[in-house]
Amino acid sequence: MTSHEIRKAFLDFFEKRGHLIVPSAPLVAKNDPTLMFNNSGMAQFKDFFLGNGNPPSKRIADTQKCLRVSGKHNDLEEVGFDTYHHTMFEMLGNWSFGDYFKKEALAWSWELLTEVYKLPKDRIYVSVFEGNPSEGVPFDQEAFDIWKSIIGDENRIILGNKKDNFWEMGDIGPCGPCSEIHIDLRDQEEVDQISGKELVNKDHPQVVEIWNNVFMQYERKADGTLIPLPEKHVDTGMGFERLCMAIQGKKSNYDTDLFQNTIQVIEQLSGFKYGVNGTLSSDNYVDVAMRVIADHLRAVSFAISDGQLPSNAKAGYVIRRILRRALRYGYSYLNFREPFMCKLVPVLAKQFADVFPELQAQVDFVSKVVEEEEKTFLRTLEQGLKRLDVLFKEDKGEKLLSGETVFELSDTFGFPVDLTALIAREKGFGIDEEGYKKALEEQKARSRKDAQKEAADWVELGDTDAVEFLGYDQLSSTALLTKYRISKTKQGQEIHVVLDQTPFYAEMGGQVGDTGTITIGDQTLHVSDTRKENDLFIHVVKDKNAAEILSGYEEPVEVFAQVNAERRKNIEKNHTATHLMLAALKEVLGSHIVQRGSYQNDELTRFDFSHFAKVTDEELKKVEDIVNEKIRANILKGEKRNVPFQEAVDMGATATFGEKYGDFVRVITFDPNYSIELCGGTHVNSTGEIGLFRFISEGSVSAGVRRVEAVTGVKALELMREQAQLIQELKDLLKATDLLKAVETLKAENAQFQKRIEMFENASIQAAKVALLSKVENVNGMNVVAARVNVPHADGLKTLAFGLKQGIGKPVVILGAVINDKPSLAILIDENVVKEKNLNAGTIIREVAKLMKGGGGGQPHFATAGGSDVKGLDDAIEAAKASILGA
Repeated sequence: MTSHEIRKAFLDFFEKRGHLIVPSAPLVAKNDPTLMFNNSGMAQFKDFFLGNGNPPSKRIADTQKCLRVSGKHNDLEEVGFDTYHHTMFEMLGNWSFGDYFKKEALAWSWELLTEVYKLPKDRIYVSVFEGNPSEGVPFDQEAFDIWKSIIGDENRIILGNKKDNFWEMGDIGPCGPCSEIHIDLRDQEEVDQISGKELVNKDHPQVVEIWNNVFMQYERKADGTLIPLPEKHVDTGMGFERLCMAIQGKKSNYDTDLFQNTIQVIEQLSGFKYGVNGTLSSDNYVDVAMRVIADHLRAVSFAISDGQLPSNAKAGYVIRRILRRALRYGYSYLNFREPFMCKLVPVLAKQFADVFPELQAQVDFVSKVVEEEEKTFLRTLEQGLKRLDVLFKEDKGEKLLSGETVFELSDTFGFPVDLTALIAREKGFGIDEEGYKKALEEQKARSRKDAQKEAADWVELGDTDAVEFLGYDQLSSTALLTKYRISKTKQGQEIHVVLDQTPFYAEMGGQVGDTGTITIGDQTLHVSDTRKENDLFIHVVKDKNAAEILSGYEEPVEVFAQVNAERRKNIEKNHTATHLMLAALKEVLGSHIVQRGSYQNDELTRFDFSHFAKVTDEELKKVEDIVNEKIRANILKGEKRNVPFQEAVDMGATATFGEKYGDFVRVITFDPNYSIELCGGTHVNSTGEIGLFRFISEGSVSAGVRRVEAVTGVKALELMREQAQLIQELKDLLKATDLLKAVETLKAENAQFQKRIEMFENASIQAAKVALLSKVENVNGMNVVAARVNVPHADGLKTLAFGLKQGIGKPVVILGAVINDKPSLAILIDENVVKEKNLNAGTIIREVAKLMKGGGGGQPHFATAGGSDVKGLDDAIEAAKASILGA
C-alpha cells in the first residue's frame, strides 16, 4: 500500500464506525498558552476532555500535523541519526468523547492492523499499565482482560510502568493509563535469536511502538493530584510514518514513499547517493544529512504555510533553528553552497496536496521565504568561518577551542558542535566538549528559569461547559461568575475570572481583548484584558482586593459585566478598516496578497501580508484612496452567522492560512463585490463610522512579508493636524512661504559649507603631517613616529597615518587623538617590517587599548582602537611603541 492508501484506509475504517472525519489543526497552537506547537493529536481536542466545550461528534477521527522540538517532547537532536524520530509527523487518531471505551478501542485497533493492513499477528506486542499505588492508580485489569480475549496469549501482553504506560501531555491537564501496540520488524534470523518482547521500549530501530490507546480518566492538577474526569474518553495516536514503514516492509521510515520523493531530488541536486555510504562516522554523514533535510523540510514548510514565519523569538526561532540545522548538514556533508531547500518545497507540496492543500496553495510564498532564510544563513556561515580563522591564528599553542568559544559559535552563528569540531580537526585543533556542555547547561538553566510559570487551579463555583459570547449584539449583560483562579506572573498577581456568558471580546485573530468592569453587589472589579484559553473567555483582573472579594463566594454569583464602549468602538473602526485595506491591497498589488498577521487595538491597525517588494508611496496612496472611498460610501455591514464552512468559501469569503475553522463560520461582508471575509471579530455597523483612514508606516518584517500600520477616525485626523502644524512651524522657522524651495536652498548651502569644512580639515591634517615628519626616529632600520595629534575625526587619524607612510620608508606609525572626548588610537606597520619581525598591529592594539579602557583590532599592518579613559591614551601610545621596538 502507498502512504496515500494507508492514510485513506485508516480514515475510511473509522468513518464506517460512526466517526466524523475532521481536518488537521494548524501546526502552531492557537489560543492555548500551554503549547507553542500542536505536539500531539489530542491537542486540538483538549478542551473537550476537560468538559469546557462540546465536540461536534461523540466520535471523531483525523490525521494531525504535529511538531515536537521544544519543551518536554524534544526529539530534534535525534532526528537523522536513527530511522524513526521526526520533528514534524502525522498522528492518525480516533477519539471517543464519553462514548465507547476500552473494549471497542482495543478491538478496532487489532482489527485494523491485522485484518485491513495485514500485519503479522505473531510480530505484535501490546502493553498495559501496571499501576502506581503511590498515586492511587490501580493496575489496568480491564485492558489486560480485553487483550487476553483478543490475542489469547498472555506472553504477548507486557506490563508497563508510568513512564511508558501512563499518558500525560504536561504537568497539568487530562491524563490516564494507556495501552501501546508494538511491532517487531526484524528479519526472522534475528527474531529466532531473541524474542521481540525483550526489545519492546528498548530503543531498537526495528521493534517500535506504532499505536497508543490512551484512556482519559483523570485530570492532573497543579499540586500533582488526580481527579476523575466527568466523562471517560478515548484518545488514540498512531505514528503514520512508522505505520508506513511496517506496512511497506521497510527498515526505516525514510525508506518509505513518504520521504523517498524528497530524498531522490536531494540526490539529484547534490550528486551523492543515499543508502550506499557504509558505517556512520564523523567523516561520513551523507545519509544523516539527507534524512535531516527530508525531515526538516516538512516541519519548516508546513509551519510557514500555517502562518509561522522564521524569526528570532519563540515559535519563529524554533522554525529558524530547524531550518538552519538542515542547512548546516547540507553545507557540511553534501557540499551545498547555494540555496537548495527552496527547490524541494514544490516536491513536498505536490506530494501532500490532497491531504494538506494549504502548502500547495502557498508554494511560491513558502519557497521564497525558505530561499531568503537560506541566503541569510549562508552569509552567517561565512561570518562564522571568518571568526574561526581569527581564533585559529590567535591560538597560543594549545590547539584547543574553549567550551565558551564553541558555545558562542553555536549560539551566535548557528554552528553545531559537530561542524565546529569538523572544521577544527581540519586545522589540527580540538574542542573542549565538557566546557561546551557546561555552557549549554547554564543557558538551559537560564531558559528554564525564564520560562517558569506558577500554575494555579481553578476555584470552581459552578459548571461552565462553554461560554456564550454576547458581544456582537450588546456591550453589557448580567452573568454568572462560575470559576476563577489566582495567577502569578513576572509583573505580579492577576485574577482570571470566567463567566457563563460575556459581552467582553477575548483577544483573537489580531483584535485585542476588551476592557471594562465586572460588578458584584456593591464591589467593582476592573477588567484590564480579556483572553481566550481553549474555549474559555478569561477576564483578567488586577485589583488588589479581587482575591479577597471572590473568596467570599462558594456558589455561582450573579454579576454585571460592562465593556468599555468607547475603546471597543475605536477597535472596531480599526478592525473594519483592516478588511477594507486587505481588499484594496489585492486590487492595487495583486491577488497574491495573503494575510500573514494582524493586530488591531484602539490606537491603530497593523497588518502583515505576503509581498516581495517594497510598497511604493504611489501604491500606498492608491490603497488609501480606495479605503477612504469605501468609507465615504458608508457601506452597511453584512453579517451571517453559523454559515457552513464550504458554503462560505463558495461565496468567495477570504480565509486566513493557519487558522482553524469549524464546520460553521461567521461571514462579514462590506459590499459583496469588494470584501467578504471569515471573521470572528467585531465591526462597525457601516463604514462611514470609521471617518478617515491614513497610513503611518510601511516596511519589511521578514523575507517576503511586508507590514503596514494605519490609523483611523480621530487618530487619523490628529495625525493630519500634526503634519499640518509641523509644516507651518517649518515655514515660520525658515521664513518661507515655499517650503520645498527653502529646503532645497538649505541643502545647496550645506553642501558648500561641507566642502569648505573638508578643505580646512585636509589642510589641518597636512600641517600635522609636515610637523610629524620632522620628528621621525630611526630605530633598528625602522622609521618610527609616535605622538598624540589633533584631528577632527577617526577617519582623519587613518588619513594622517597613511599620509606619513607615503613620506617615509619602513614606517612604524603610532598616533593617538582625543575625538569627541574619547581616546582613539591607530597603529600602522610597514608590511616588510611585519614579515621581518613577525608583528601584528591588531594583536598589539588589543592589548594596549586596555590602558585606556577600550578595545580594538584590525589587520597585521594596520589597526585602530577606541576607549573611554582619556588619561590612558599617552600610556597606550608608549606601550605600543615599546612592544614594537622590543620585538
